[in-house]
Amino acid sequence: MSNYSHVLVVSGGMNSATLAHMCVKDGGSPYLITFDYGQKHRKEIEYARLLGENLGVPHQVVNISNIQKLLGGSALTDDGMEVPEGHYEVSNMSITVVPNRNAIFLTIAYAAVVSFESEYGGAAMHTGDHTIYPDCRPEFVNILGNMQKIATEGTGNPNLSIWTPFIDKSKAEFAPIGLAMGLDYGETWSCYKGDRLHCGRCGTCVEQKEVFELIGTLDPTQYQ
Repeated sequence: MSNYSHVLVVSGGMNSATLAHMCVKDGGSPYLITFDYGQKHRKEIEYARLLGENLGVPHQVVNISNIQKLLGGSALTDDGMEVPEGHYEVSNMSITVVPNRNAIFLTIAYAAVVSFESEYGGAAMHTGDHTIYPDCRPEFVNILGNMQKIATEGTGNPNLSIWTPFIDKSKAEFAPIGLAMGLDYGETWSCYKGDRLHCGRCGTCVEQKEVFELIGTLDPTQYQ
């Protein structure tokens, strides 16, 4: 049996940080993986490394950056497209969708779960993502989990399952959980633009500002 209970797909953002801290607080021993898929905001990888260091758990960057040429049409990977600004509900935010990204990430994570003889493959999708990102919806998670049970049948772990505890929660619901655990959200990175400071204008920055306003807590993020 492996020392790792979970294999968690993490970026450097609030959602991932809360997920990983929750896992450890609940007695889990996660192995964190972050994907370099040719994204413009590669700065998130630095913060994912920091997350692993702060928790004292293993973290690995999985380099699939040459897949970028297959993921055209997304403002997060296509150098010819500008990252849009505004709220996620604005129609132009659909160009931030990276085709099938979570299916790619979680499929690789599940392979690691089997190899490590772990129990859970996890990620931090939440209700705020449902409207715009099809691979963040409960239907996707349920179907992927069933598919992986079939794909890994006979591997010796019939209880292997997908762990997405925020799938029915908003960011404003789980951010206080992180704060209660002493999580410093100033040590996370969410901005899609990847400059020196958060831009404060892209969809994820706008959402983050709203969350701290809703929960009545000072936003520790440094914006331009």
